[in-house]
Parts: sequence; structure tokens; C-alpha cells
Amino acid sequence: MNGLKSLLDNLNSMVWGLPMMVLLFGVHLLLTVRLRMPQRKIWKALRLSVTEEEGEEGGMSPFAALATALAATLGTGNIIGVSMAVAMGGPGAVFWCWLTGVFGMATKYGESLLAVKYRERDGQGSYVGGPMYVMKTALHSKFLAVLFSVFAAFAAFGTGCSVQANAISSVMETAFHVKPAITGTIICALAAVVILGGAKKITGVCERLIPFMAVFYLGGSMALLYINRAYVIPALRLIVTAAFTPRAAAGGFVGSTVMQAARQGIARGLFSDESGLGTAPMAAAGARSKNPVRQALVSMTGTFWDTVVFCAVTGIVIVSSMLHQPELFAGISGGDLAEASFGLMNGFGHVIFAVSLVIFAFATILGWSFYGERAVAYLFGEGSLNYYRICYLVAVFAGSVTSMGVVWGLSDLLNGLMAVPNLICLLLLQKTIVKETNHYLWGGRLDERDGHG
Repeated sequence: MNGLKSLLDNLNSMVWGLPMMVLLFGVHLLLTVRLRMPQRKIWKALRLSVTEEEGEEGGMSPFAALATALAATLGTGNIIGVSMAVAMGGPGAVFWCWLTGVFGMATKYGESLLAVKYRERDGQGSYVGGPMYVMKTALHSKFLAVLFSVFAAFAAFGTGCSVQANAISSVMETAFHVKPAITGTIICALAAVVILGGAKKITGVCERLIPFMAVFYLGGSMALLYINRAYVIPALRLIVTAAFTPRAAAGGFVGSTVMQAARQGIARGLFSDESGLGTAPMAAAGARSKNPVRQALVSMTGTFWDTVVFCAVTGIVIVSSMLHQPELFAGISGGDLAEASFGLMNGFGHVIFAVSLVIFAFATILGWSFYGERAVAYLFGEGSLNYYRICYLVAVFAGSVTSMGVVWGLSDLLNGLMAVPNLICLLLLQKTIVKETNHYLWGGRLDERDGHG
């Protein structure tokens, strides 16, 4: 197992190395420029995300599609991942993470637009789609479609399932002294109630769960920022200045160069919002929408909430807390920075931290089960889904009670491999994305139904 873990670490260093970072961030910048910065329409997009598509039949509501994508995207990375970025790259990493989210909105917009444009109807009349359907129909490449689906199906068992279940059992054992086997049984039972109900059940639960978890975590964070209110402005100033100037170790912060801050922040932003991985488009394709651009705008808000809001809030909480009481952070590093920050709220803060992690991780289990279903259904048909769901639930329990070293490495690798065919697809079809955007968004035809040619 040690040899396998070492091999996976080496492969991940190549797949998630500087070339992948440059490719992902480069696509973010390219689409932002070519699409004339659709991020400018974020307020319109936010309104569309809670607006029902009148006169459209079949599929889920735009908000249900967004909630499903957010369930998979909002996870432990928004808390622990940001904490790791600050620990390794200093406070400036928060700025680069935020900036990655701003530009990543264009990529999430583009890949979701394609998914809606090239989606299909399944045997029950529901919309299905995603990068694999785009690759098959627009690029005429079944090879890329199968490759993406295989990576997505296996990644669901790692990133979205075992790893999240392990995070929940670890938190429950540390915070509430609950044995992993008990936690695993409870998670598996709760997940079974939802997942065995199929895609509609999953999206329905996500639609109700996401607003609650958002309000719960952001409410706790706002309370902590109120406690740190005298240090919020200095924290913001430090985050911006540290993004562009090297810093020596001081006040609990590690020493960091501009490159360290940028690399850690960009990497966390790319991992967190999943823009370019091709996952969220599978949910976007199932939504009722008059035209591809409307749902693309709604999907874009997923990156806004995930990185521009949640990751930024977590980063400001951590940095302001370290400025407020630096002595509490002596000897603390990595993901523990976030937990120590919530410790400023006395015992109640640790409860908010633990419950937030549990809810975020459980939502990710549900969201990724939807992605896995779409990938497996494309490869083997709808009849294979019951077998997949049972295997997924077994992986939930297994993840709760076993070590995750190898699974973490394999999950990161599959995520990176999944991004490659999706980014190829985006680059080859960028003219189509530009054409649709110019017609509907910049042409003032957002209320027009698809079919302009």
C-alpha cells in the first residue's frame, strides 16, 4: 500500500502540476476574454437561479440543478482546503483563490452552455447531458466521451463518496466521540433513503439542504467576524498586500513568496469550484431552460457561491482570527487553522465547525452520486443504476471505517484526468460558446427559446 500511495503521489504531482494549473487558469482567462466577461451578469444570473422557467416542460428547476451542483462542490475543501492554502501560502493565498473563482465563472458558464445545447431525452422523457454527450454529438468522439465517463464514474466513488464519508466519521469521532462504524452505518442509511430514490430524489433533497447549510455556515462565520470586527479590515489589507509581496514568518503566519501564495491559492480555487472538470454541466443539462445561455448563467453562480463567497469568507475568518489572537495559533498548521479560528467562539464554535463539516461532506456524497449515475447511465444504460447505487452505498460505509491515504491520491488523480478531455472539448468548441453567447446574452434575447440555428 505504501508503494501504491507513493506511485499515486508521483502521478498526481504530474497531473496536478504546473502545466495543469496553467491550462485550467488559461482556459478561465481565455473564455473570460472571448465571452466579453459574462461575470458582469452575475446579478442577472442570481435572479435567474431562483426564477422558475414558465412554459418549459420536463427536467428539474434551474435552482434544483444549481443546488445539486453546489451540493457536490461545496464540501470540506471550502473549510479545510482554504485553511491548508493559508497555512502553506500565507494570507495572500486567499486573494488568489478568490481571483481564480472570479475567472472560473466563465469556464463554468461555457461548459454548462454546451451541456444544455447538446443534451438529450432519456427513456422517461427527462433531460440528460454533460461533457460526454457534447463530445459524442458535437465532436463526434465516442472515445473522449467514454474516457470522461469512466473517469467520472470512478472519481465519484473516491472524491464524492469514500473521502467525504471518512471526513464525517473523523469529525464525529473527534468532536462527539462516536465510533466510525456507528457513523458509517448512520451515513449509509441516510444516504440510502435519498440515493435509492433516484435522480429526482437526490435533486429534491439537495434543493432543500443547500440553503440550510449555506445559512448555517455563513451565519456562524458572520458571528465570528463580528467577534473579530476590529481585525477584519486589517485582514483584508493583509490578504491583498501579501498576494503581491513576499512575507517573513510573523504572528503565526508562515513566511511565503508571491509564487507560493499564488500557487496555493490558485490550486485551492481550482480544486474547490470544479470549473473545467465537467461535473456541474451534468446537473445543468437536466434543468428546464428556454435556451442554453439562461442555464449557463445559473450554473455560473455555483462558482460564485463556492469560491468568491464561501472560500473568501473562510479565508477572512482565518486571517482575522490569527490577527486577533495570534498566541492561539502557535504550533497550529494545515487544516487545523480553521478549527482553531472557530474556537474563538468558545465551545459553541467547535460545534458549528463540526456540524458544518458533516453537512458539507454529506451534501457532497449526494451531489456526486448524481454525477456518478449520469456517467454510469451513459456507459451502461439506465438499467445499470441500481447496481451502481448499491456499490456507492457500500463505498460510503467502507470510507467511514478505513484509512483514506490511497483513496485520496486516486481521487485527485481521477479528477485531474477527468478535466483533460473536458478542457479539450471547451477549447475546440469555444466558437460555439461565443456564438450562443453573442446571440442570447449580448443580443438581448435571454427570453427567446432555443432554435435560432
